[in-house]
Amino acid sequence: MKIKKTAAILSTAALMLTSVGCSAKELKSDEKQIREFTGFFAARNNAISDKNEIQQLIAEKTGAYIKQTWLEDQDDINKIFSDMMISDKYPDFISPDAENCQKLIKEGSFIPLDNYWDKYPNIRNLCTDSEWDRVRADDGHIYYIPLFSSTYMKDVDPVHNGEAFWMQVKVLEWAGYPKIKTLDQYFDVLEDFLEANPTDSDGEPFIGYEIQANDAWFFALDNPPMFLDGFPNDGCCKVDPETLEAYDYNLSPTAKRWFSKLNDEYVKGIIDQECFVMSSDQYYSKIASGKVLGMVDQHWNFDYSTRELPPDCTYIPIGVTIDEGIEEHYHDRTAFNDSTGTGISISCTAPEEAVKFINDLLEPEIHNLRFWGVEGIDYMVGEGGVFYQTDKQKERWNDADYIYSHRCGYEYMPYYQGMLKDGINAYSPSCQPDEFFQGLSDEVKRCLEAYGVKTYVELLNEAPENPPWYPMWSFNNAITSDTDYGKIMKQIDEAKHKYLPLLVMSSDFGKTWKEYTEVYNDIDTQIYFDELTAEVHRRTDNSK
Repeated sequence: MKIKKTAAILSTAALMLTSVGCSAKELKSDEKQIREFTGFFAARNNAISDKNEIQQLIAEKTGAYIKQTWLEDQDDINKIFSDMMISDKYPDFISPDAENCQKLIKEGSFIPLDNYWDKYPNIRNLCTDSEWDRVRADDGHIYYIPLFSSTYMKDVDPVHNGEAFWMQVKVLEWAGYPKIKTLDQYFDVLEDFLEANPTDSDGEPFIGYEIQANDAWFFALDNPPMFLDGFPNDGCCKVDPETLEAYDYNLSPTAKRWFSKLNDEYVKGIIDQECFVMSSDQYYSKIASGKVLGMVDQHWNFDYSTRELPPDCTYIPIGVTIDEGIEEHYHDRTAFNDSTGTGISISCTAPEEAVKFINDLLEPEIHNLRFWGVEGIDYMVGEGGVFYQTDKQKERWNDADYIYSHRCGYEYMPYYQGMLKDGINAYSPSCQPDEFFQGLSDEVKRCLEAYGVKTYVELLNEAPENPPWYPMWSFNNAITSDTDYGKIMKQIDEAKHKYLPLLVMSSDFGKTWKEYTEVYNDIDTQIYFDELTAEVHRRTDNSK
């Protein structure tokens, strides 16, 4: 559907602005002044048009909109925030990474949100009192709102958004949809496919396995020993549920087997030989090319790069363990991320209006616009109030041009997942049970049917209840180097950033592993893990 046609329909339905003009601070409509806020979000996402129709509609209803700026290159993230703090000039809204979030708080870059929120209950009700206490700063104030941490009623997402071993659907189809349980089986399938299909239809060589190992995304190299042993994604440690001890996996037998396997695959040429010298942008470009057959990654990290790929390049999550008989634990329930979120900066000249705007974005009507669009145009309402999309609406909803001109989820502003407030519908079309499977490509449908499931989540073990300490990465991400355990954490990270790539590329794995273990054992790691254990106990006690 063309933009002009869509705008005309919206106008007829009395849902669109009649005219819009821009100035430095405000967008004008025929009816009122619309405030322009600025926002920087430390994530990759699609840009939208300045004249995006849903953005304009939300602006008309709330009196404000955000001119969004996204992170283009992950390698630039620390410089971007450093420059902000040096200049003491910030966009109105900031959604930083965990490390820079804590720096911004110490710098006094955020306004305290709790000074306003009694007037704006949608914000306060987004989290429980105990959850808000987890993000409360030392001075007693709350400076940011955690994202992706709030679920209304129940989690209905059919997509595994977290970490897993991923493989393209065409590889699985070629292999006859095999059951892949172990690390060795996973790489066996990749090796066999590459031997039979070294290049794509254009004669370009496939990349069997890719690794993103830049600073912020080091988890793709670092985390797997934890998963391979059947533990959930605590990130920095494994936690014994009986003793509540946080313990180290970096030198475990599984870690050694993991890096030894990567070394073997690197020597064979299955792993991209450029993986440790490429930038984040180069990684995403390779994913977007469709040539990467498999990798470990968080779905939210690479999803942006796959939206234009043909269906047979769709990535399927696989719950790999080190040996058969270990129960995998890749999928988890929504985890409360207290390490970062979205805050309002001290440079904002209308702080209460900014708080009100967040509150307005959580109103059911606006929330529906963000994630479902406009009734009659983007979705229909069927029997019993159930939302659905026609085939034409589904096709249009996922079209890149339509997203650019029409959809405005404000994804890095606070929202709730799970169900809408009506208790009938999922918060977005992608999570609507009856809509999801029918909207998939034939290639993906065949794959899921071959494995006897209808969602990506069902390919993995069902997520149990999160234990009270989970996830420990939210604590780890907030640690700075101004404590003894923070200094030790930095030493651990430095050792891993130096040696883990060397282990993969080494011509003598045994020798390099010995060097790594000697350096690692010279670090007084117990100081760090004792603090992690203490935090496990704190969180457990606070949950009672």
